[in-house]
Amino acid sequence: MRHLTLGRYVSNLIAAVVLLAACDSPADPQPVPQIESLPRALTDAEVGLIGAGEAFAFDFLEEIVRGEDSGANIFVSPLSASMALGMTLAGAEAGTFDAMRAALRLDGLPREEIGNSYRSLIDLLSGLDTTVRVEIGNSVWHRAGFTLEPDYVAEVERDFLARVEGLDFSDPAAADLINGWVRESTDGLIDAIVNPPIDPLTMAFLINAIYFEGQWTTRFDPALTRPGDFRRSDGSTAAVPFMWMSDHEFPFSATPDYQAIELPYGGQAFAMTVLLPSEDAGIDALVESLDTETWAGIIAGLRDTELLVGIPKFSLEYEKSLNEVLEALGMEVAFDETAADFSRMHRDALDMGLHISRVKQKAFVEV
Repeated sequence: MRHLTLGRYVSNLIAAVVLLAACDSPADPQPVPQIESLPRALTDAEVGLIGAGEAFAFDFLEEIVRGEDSGANIFVSPLSASMALGMTLAGAEAGTFDAMRAALRLDGLPREEIGNSYRSLIDLLSGLDTTVRVEIGNSVWHRAGFTLEPDYVAEVERDFLARVEGLDFSDPAAADLINGWVRESTDGLIDAIVNPPIDPLTMAFLINAIYFEGQWTTRFDPALTRPGDFRRSDGSTAAVPFMWMSDHEFPFSATPDYQAIELPYGGQAFAMTVLLPSEDAGIDALVESLDTETWAGIIAGLRDTELLVGIPKFSLEYEKSLNEVLEALGMEVAFDETAADFSRMHRDALDMGLHISRVKQKAFVEV
């Protein structure tokens, strides 16, 4: 978003709105065709973007966990943050562009290839598996009279399929319209992300919404769901319903530090990978150990294994201000009104002091 402060414009970005949903269902559904391969080979730029997204995801998660109280429940979407910040990156120039690109782990990718690859990723994820529902929405809402550069508008419309619209932010209906888009994009699971009245200093909101809903490939029978004790990291327990399944093979591995299982959705193009830390290692040490190399080793170590699987049913809504997280990852200049350069977004950005003032993610998961 952007704000006007005593004649100086300030940018305020809201990045987020995410839903991941999965559920149990009768255990004898019609078989789902398995997705054996991608519909086409990925370009080098697309491979680079996916690799960068994975590296950013672990950086992002580690910083968020570091800033939370021990034992807090966390659910975030690095992909959603990356896309919202990607739309902002499209408006950045000079050192601001370089710093944001580096923080997003996109070093070495030219501007044009970054945009093209985001568009390809949106198309790929949205159409990869027709048996699950994946919807990715982007939008830019700007204050009427705050004119965005035509090339910037064309770029976010092309590369992010973004809805770009100017609104009278002094009208209470503006927040209703933005929140209505959020509700529609998340199937009603997230009701609002903009709180009216909109601050008179706000110039724009950049919002990403990702909605995922899928049935397990091998489905849990709801008749087998029963209460169980979930052990927290501090050693205490909570009574929660557990879904159970036996006599099925799943990709699985076990080490002295963790157990890992992969639970695929639909045609198996998407999966939930669950890591259970050992009592000796603990969850904090496990999170700190995660990076692209460690993750590749975890995935490579999975082997089809017949298991008795118990997974807790749960839902979680999580909201987080990301300013400090992103600054710690190297984006400080983008938040500095004296140094940020978003002149590809607005020609007078440097004179206005245009910068990011707030980044927020709001996420919901139900399993």
